[in-house]
Amino acid sequence: MNRTLTTIFGLTVACATGFAGAQEVKGDAQAGEKKVAMCIGCHGIPGYQASFPEVHKVPMISGQGGKYIAAALDAYKKGDRKHPTMRGIADSLSEQDIADVSAYYEAHGKKAGELPAQPSRQPSAQVQALLQKGACVSCHGANFAKPIDPSYPKIAGQHSDYLYVALKSYKTEKNQNVGRSNAVMAGIAKQFTNAELKALAGYIGSLDGDLQVVPQPRFR
Repeated sequence: MNRTLTTIFGLTVACATGFAGAQEVKGDAQAGEKKVAMCIGCHGIPGYQASFPEVHKVPMISGQGGKYIAAALDAYKKGDRKHPTMRGIADSLSEQDIADVSAYYEAHGKKAGELPAQPSRQPSAQVQALLQKGACVSCHGANFAKPIDPSYPKIAGQHSDYLYVALKSYKTEKNQNVGRSNAVMAGIAKQFTNAELKALAGYIGSLDGDLQVVPQPRFR
């Protein structure tokens, strides 16, 4: 096993052990439907773009794993993910709110059937080498839509420009408003140039996935 995989699996075990003792708050999707008004203004509009820290489509979260959404919101709340708007939203949510919103989006617009175990579109030789270097399938699954841990994201079919911005954020340090603190992802992202990260994001974003934008009105 190479050093990258050893690091990933070692940290995965450590994280899993740490979370095992915490009491899990159970989410209620029906309750979550009443709590997403602040989400739909960005995540419920097809093609909606953010302008910070650069122009990119906001991520698709309908169909995303609930435990990943909860982990991401917790990271914004703690400041491990630095994004002023998302930090403000996460700060306004209780643990129960986060669990309910996460449960709602996991079930929201869920597609019928399961994705193939392997992507239908194969990467170029260059991208394949990058995927192997980053050991991406070891966490996100062979089809990039079935992560080995439910707190990891499904990334197949996610907006490529968002994936690119997210990957770059793991390389950002000492910035109060931009960056993500995650030892595993930082170690992986820093191996690559931005051009290589863009190539990875382009391929993964081109794949079939569970993620989608389900149009929702701003006002109900």
